[in-house]
Amino acid sequence: MANKSNNSVVVPQARAAMDKFKMEAANEVGVQLKEGYNGDLTSRQAGSIGGQMVKKMIQKAEQDMANGQSM
Repeated sequence: MANKSNNSVVVPQARAAMDKFKMEAANEVGVQLKEGYNGDLTSRQAGSIGGQMVKKMIQKAEQDMANGQSM
């Protein structure tokens, strides 16, 4: 069975910014990431990084909506 990833960035120019965002979220939850492949993370560690990223994106969207900015 082929291992196909769905982790594509919709806007390719945003790749570097997304990588930086992921590193910041990892630092906030105390997970050390290295550049490139991080397949040695536990599911809990990876989930905490993803959860922190979603939390920050929701906060940003709420701030934007409160300031009258549309999405």
